[in-house]
Amino acid sequence: MKTISLTGKAWLKGFHIFFACLWIGAAVSMMLLAFVRGHISNGDELWAVNISIKLLDDFIIIPSAIGCLITGILFSWLTNWGFFKFNWIVVKYIINIAAILFGTFFLGPWVNGMEAISKVERLLSLQNVTYLHYAKMNIYFGTLQALILILAVFISVFKPWGKKKR
Repeated sequence: MKTISLTGKAWLKGFHIFFACLWIGAAVSMMLLAFVRGHISNGDELWAVNISIKLLDDFIIIPSAIGCLITGILFSWLTNWGFFKFNWIVVKYIINIAAILFGTFFLGPWVNGMEAISKVERLLSLQNVTYLHYAKMNIYFGTLQALILILAVFISVFKPWGKKKR
């Protein structure tokens, strides 16, 4: 097994934490912007909120989620943590991959749909059944995903469940 130096491990850990902070921070920011929708008075504001959420998703969420996955894989490969030695590492991989897949196939399309609808319909979007469905799903599942990502941070800190039994 290849291993890296302590300095290399520190850099890797720093990047992993950086990507996790970006991902969680952007997810929380998107949820806060989603709650602003209830106080919007015109169509331009509605579209501005939706394009802001889309930009956070496209340029912060997606790269940081991939960054977390890549740095996690490098951690497993280049250190003694391994891929499957510890149950908590396996749980973190499950959380990371599930979050990426759920974001790709559900949260992302909902965000893109809301932006597209509000770009055309502006304030009338708030009467569009599809738009309202996407908005509701994003609030429920986006909040849930952000909370699960925060849970992953605490799993990293406490490292529960110990070593896997062979």
